[in-house]
Amino acid sequence: MRAIHLTACVAALIAGAADARSREVPAATPNGKPLDCVNLQDIRDTQVRSDQVIDFTMRNKKVYRNTLPGTCPQLGFEERFAYSTSLSKLCSTDTITVLQTPGISRGATCGLGQFQPVTIAPSR
Repeated sequence: MRAIHLTACVAALIAGAADARSREVPAATPNGKPLDCVNLQDIRDTQVRSDQVIDFTMRNKKVYRNTLPGTCPQLGFEERFAYSTSLSKLCSTDTITVLQTPGISRGATCGLGQFQPVTIAPSR
């Protein structure tokens, strides 16, 4: 079977003028068992919440919170990352690389955690 090499860059817009380091990660309630992988084609959007938390919104509107095993320097500030995989899935064994400005220079490379289905608490 021929492996298809997929590379994708995922970017999130910075909300307002708030400093990413001072934002709080929204509370989330787990609502199912964590997954090791999610299908790339099902990812609709991502939101970098901090140097350790990324929320993946799927096409079916389900949200998976990925809490990295350690902090990923500058991820929360830059709010954008790239990943490379030879599968059609993004898995907890994969890594992400922070994309830094100006331009698209590469920053820290960090491992992902499991994808925990969650319900995000409404903002106040």
